[in-house]
Amino acid sequence: MSTFSGVGVSPGRVIGPVLQMPGAVSEPPAGEKWVESTVDAETARLKSGAKNVQGELRSRAALVSGDAKAVLEATALMAADPMLLKSANTLIVAGTSAERAIWEAGIQVADMLKGLGGYMAERTQDVLDVRSRIVAELLGLPAPGIPASDRPFILAAEDLAPADTATLDPDQIIALITSSGGPQSHTAILARALGLPAVVAAVGVDRIEDGTELFVDGAAGTILSEPGDMERTAAATWTEQSKSLATYTGQCTTADGHRVPLLANVGSGADARKAAAAGAEGVGLLRTEFCFLDRDTEPTIAEQAAAYREVFDVFPTGKVVLRTLDAGADKPLPFLTDSTEPNPALGVRGYRTETTSPGVLGRQLEAVAEAARDASAEVWVMAPMVATADEARQFAHLCSAAGLTTPGVMVEVPSAALTAESVLKQVSFASLGTNDLTQYAMAADRQLGALANLNDPWQPAVLHLVKLTVDGAAAAGAEKSVGVCGEAAADPAFAVVLVGLGVDTLSMSARALAAVAAVLSSVTLAEAQDLARQALAAPNALDARGSVRAGLPILETLGL
Repeated sequence: MSTFSGVGVSPGRVIGPVLQMPGAVSEPPAGEKWVESTVDAETARLKSGAKNVQGELRSRAALVSGDAKAVLEATALMAADPMLLKSANTLIVAGTSAERAIWEAGIQVADMLKGLGGYMAERTQDVLDVRSRIVAELLGLPAPGIPASDRPFILAAEDLAPADTATLDPDQIIALITSSGGPQSHTAILARALGLPAVVAAVGVDRIEDGTELFVDGAAGTILSEPGDMERTAAATWTEQSKSLATYTGQCTTADGHRVPLLANVGSGADARKAAAAGAEGVGLLRTEFCFLDRDTEPTIAEQAAAYREVFDVFPTGKVVLRTLDAGADKPLPFLTDSTEPNPALGVRGYRTETTSPGVLGRQLEAVAEAARDASAEVWVMAPMVATADEARQFAHLCSAAGLTTPGVMVEVPSAALTAESVLKQVSFASLGTNDLTQYAMAADRQLGALANLNDPWQPAVLHLVKLTVDGAAAAGAEKSVGVCGEAAADPAFAVVLVGLGVDTLSMSARALAAVAAVLSSVTLAEAQDLARQALAAPNALDARGSVRAGLPILETLGL
């Protein structure tokens, strides 16, 4: 029996055969030149190949929604990236074949992005994936993809390309395991959205022989070959328990009746309808990037209003918290962001684009107001990447000018948590984005498996920032609401800690609602507060998680 340990990013216990992700498209021969062709013909071939790849990715994006749609649309934009194509065209002019040119250009761009670090480093895999797809298109070969099988299997890889993870079939693939990646990688985020057990940063799993039977525990982060009776019983128990967790009444309370509204993170009207069907009381994060990503120009006010109204109408008596455009870093937009920034993760992104492209945010707020005008949903609006009280005040004024009465801010930058009282005096509410808050607090790229232990919301430093935000909101007065819409809210054990710290609402993927509600209903508010104190006092993330999970025996019972 072999055991592999990694970071568990999506719970579940399953047994099945493993299949490795096929290798990438073969590298075109070094020094390959075009013959019996011309510069114009080769550049035209490249342009056509890139356009076909972009079209194929956009077609796949049209078939899905939410995180999957956003990932595919962003990858489609990369297929037409001017920097990538310009680098390749330069090589073609020097005599290099289109295939070899795009291959070398992909290496150049990927190396540059990796050197920038942060969010731009996260785009490295996207570039290399797009490069392989364009080469395959030019050579008339099948595009890289997930292996075919006549029975369900566990998919293993070093890492998974966004375009592949976005279209996984959960009826065919029963778990995901990767040797690299982190808790906020594309693989982790989409595994949670699909409800697939997943373990990342498990060194060596990309070398397990195809067909080997494995036991995967997505909560514990363990993978075992040659599973025995104990593992088979655990997997069978999980299968039965997961059926009971598939339903949720839509009213979450702790064991002593303390109400904890559970909301959903959505990126479209289709997502909102799925969330409502899963029992969400409203929307805690409406990602508005879905209106902007798949285009080269800013959408009109009318186009935006129609898209937002579709979500508002799904929750006629609920709350919908809309996040204004979070462009920049890993979500570049040709009409808004600067791709030449030396460190985009710390650059002009989110609310900061108002300083370089004034007017875009104002028009978006006008569209939100138009969509909300005759809607019965309670519409709240928050700005991402707010760092100071002055920025919060400026955003509140923009909302007021548009006729929106409930402005808020995302707390993703540590400075916003540290000065929460001043920030919250300017707006009505705050929502903690735990993904970025963790990354910035710990100075750890969330895509790097080697830093997965740092990029963990259980880090006591992150928990203290959450507590500072809650305390700051209380000091600001007037019942300032604090929610959490980051991925950490979908972890049932972490959800208990958040409630114990005083967070008012939790927002997550629709699939996580039932499990979070089941665990919260097993503890009183006082017990949650005691577990939160234990986590705050822990010396590290491992001990914080361990002490809380030890106090929640229901997690083991439910396989969470």
